[in-house]
Amino acid sequence: MTLHNQLAAGGRTDVSGSPRGGDTDPMPSTQTPAASAPALRGHSKTPELVFRSLATAAGATIVVAIVAIAVFLLVRAVPSINANEANFFTSADFKTGDAHHLQFGIRDMFMVTVLSAVFALVLAVPVGVGIALFLTQYAPKPLARPFAILVDLLAAVPSIVFGLWGFQVLAGHIKPLQHFLNDNLGWLFLFKNGNVLIDGGGTIFTAGVVLAIMILPIITSVSREVFQLTPRSQIEAAQALGATKWEVVRMTVLPYGRSGVIAGSMLGLGRALGETIAVLIVLHTATKPGNWSLFDGGFTFASKIAAAASEFTQPLPTGAYIAAGFVLFVLTFVVNALARLAAGGKVNG
Repeated sequence: MTLHNQLAAGGRTDVSGSPRGGDTDPMPSTQTPAASAPALRGHSKTPELVFRSLATAAGATIVVAIVAIAVFLLVRAVPSINANEANFFTSADFKTGDAHHLQFGIRDMFMVTVLSAVFALVLAVPVGVGIALFLTQYAPKPLARPFAILVDLLAAVPSIVFGLWGFQVLAGHIKPLQHFLNDNLGWLFLFKNGNVLIDGGGTIFTAGVVLAIMILPIITSVSREVFQLTPRSQIEAAQALGATKWEVVRMTVLPYGRSGVIAGSMLGLGRALGETIAVLIVLHTATKPGNWSLFDGGFTFASKIAAAASEFTQPLPTGAYIAAGFVLFVLTFVVNALARLAAGGKVNG
């Protein structure tokens, strides 16, 4: 039937060209929302308000906890800092035996903490990114999944196990390497004379290697998740241009996952800064800090506090350690905040 005949017959033609009779309802679907509108208006908003309030309270809990911890540390630390007879930031002494003559500073603890954590980060980031690239770009799927689970299981190993292994096994095996670096690169401040000759090899170098293994699952996991989100269209476009596998990784995967790698690295750094037992076990025989050398020893913030925990009997000496803990709290908080900003920038970008 032609369009002229359809019009003559009183029919109507829709956009698709199919005839519709004059009695057909032109908007049959409009009845459903109209019919359901009273039912929707009758729903109570009380459950939604209750759920929103509970969710807001849950989110605010962590903020309140962080503020409460900061206030507690600050309140307990201020009296000891006021009674301190040494410079809190530049002094290398930490003498709290006499409550009436406190002399404590964080210079050496800050040095050992930062040096061991940064050294661990330098070791762990290339290995973690390499593992993540292998799992997402090169490994066959039957192998990638169990291998990823195996790497993630490293995070479940207690830190005391890492510490015992590092002191009893690792330190003795890498001691010749420390001697080699000390003899050949001793002109560089990182490898100049320190405590490398101490029996057991309990130095910042050894602690850094142990910390690198401990933070490896964090860096690998975050990097792997970000690399997997690389748009398939970008990878296929690079392959269409004749790019090799490495060129695809270099031009698409790595640029896309850069912010994720940075975020994972910062999270690993925060983990390394706050590690306690493993560092305490590895460094407990090396007590000569202050040279900014990887072959020095000493205490980190966390290990110093843990080593003296049994002596917390008087308010002012205890407040000295709490003041050191407050510095560590601020340091790790800033590092993790930077990690969140880096991760958020990737998501928002």
